[in-house]
Amino acid sequence: QVQLVESGGGLVQPGGSLRLSCAASGSIFSINAMGWYRQAPGKRRELVAAITSGDSTNYADSVKGRFTISRDNAKNTLYLQMNSLKPEDTAVYYCNAVVVVTVEGGYLEVWGQGTLVTVSS
Repeated sequence: QVQLVESGGGLVQPGGSLRLSCAASGSIFSINAMGWYRQAPGKRRELVAAITSGDSTNYADSVKGRFTISRDNAKNTLYLQMNSLKPEDTAVYYCNAVVVVTVEGGYLEVWGQGTLVTVSS
């Protein structure tokens, strides 16, 4: 069984910064792609940023230049540095990972429980 646990959410003023973390634990052989998604009230869940096992990244247009995704493979941890936050960034942020759980390449797609980010003055 594999778990993802997010942390780092909270209340921040517009223009401020937050750093989200997502720690993976359990029966992990390796981790392929990882990503951050968010869901605002009344809206669909959307991709914020993703990173491959080779550290290739992609971002939603709305966060380019403000957010940075990174990972520490030794710690099985994913990060999202969020700068110049805007009220429209308010959402529950979810971590997602494709985790290889067997040496033969069997994998699971796993979601975290989410962490709330509120940008408000």
